[in-house]
Amino acid sequence: MPRLHVISTSTRPVSNGRPLAAWIGEVAAQHGGFSVNPVDLAEIALPLLDEPEQPYARRYAHQHTKDWSALIEASDAVLFVLPMYNHSFSAPLKNAIDFLYHEWKDKPVGLVSYSAGPTGGAPAAEAIRVVLGRLGTRLAATDVAVPGIADLVGPEGFNAPEGLAERITTVLDELAKLATEGPAAE
Repeated sequence: MPRLHVISTSTRPVSNGRPLAAWIGEVAAQHGGFSVNPVDLAEIALPLLDEPEQPYARRYAHQHTKDWSALIEASDAVLFVLPMYNHSFSAPLKNAIDFLYHEWKDKPVGLVSYSAGPTGGAPAAEAIRVVLGRLGTRLAATDVAVPGIADLVGPEGFNAPEGLAERITTVLDELAKLATEGPAAE
């Protein structure tokens, strides 16, 4: 069964993305197409890029980079749950992506963005698509944007609005197909 990493990418001490990512992990587990592994970028705690060599050399000096590399290598697909900061994605997410190079090649990737406002973080997903595309990931065609996140998170966790599970399932279906069909012949 393909391994899906659902990565909560906010590193803030208190994040509305963590309950959303946990809920997405539950939806992914019910989907049945994956073995689901929740990952919290705050727990990974990568420093600002500190490797002495370029990532394409794949000669990592630091254990945190080796661990991050192994984690991404172990996935068959990744679903980023990303907040929008100033109409784009966050610096910690860009940093985490920039630590690696080869590990992203042909990796199926899905995007679920969120924000307090009405866009649901869609500009962040749009911005990161360019970066992930240049790295050679295989992006799911569908992104999901979750607006008004602050109103959807409470003491009991994430309270999904009607229809969101179905939209997440569409992304999961696309990732499952990408993960099982392998990269297209070049």
